[in-house]
Amino acid sequence: MKILKNSLVFLLVAQSASCISQEASQNKTNFHPGEIMVRMAEIKIDANYVAEYMAILREESEASVRLEPGVICIYPMFQKDNPTEIRLLEIYADEASYKSHLQTPHFKHYKETTLKMVESLKLIDMEAIDMEAMPRIFKKLN
Repeated sequence: MKILKNSLVFLLVAQSASCISQEASQNKTNFHPGEIMVRMAEIKIDANYVAEYMAILREESEASVRLEPGVICIYPMFQKDNPTEIRLLEIYADEASYKSHLQTPHFKHYKETTLKMVESLKLIDMEAIDMEAMPRIFKKLN
């Protein structure tokens, strides 16, 4: 189990770059604080599918940030002591970017292939405390 946890930690640390800016200027998003959409997703995964789910999630989150200018961040994490408990920090330029994201092939693939793996899903809309700090934190915003 410790090897599985260490592998999962490595997988998610390597993926964390998806939450940091892409260098290509065509993939930058203008910063409009009043339009940003921030959400936390709380997901419980069937223990039999943890490694498979993480691999699919990594692929989807990386593609979303790389391919979609309106996806500022999709940052997956799991609880250290319970890798079946996944959390995603999702930040979109606006609601239209979020709705567009739901229609992409990579998101649809993720949703279809992980449906049997997910025991529960809760989406929580959030408000940032210091929205003006975002451009300094996420270099994707200009």
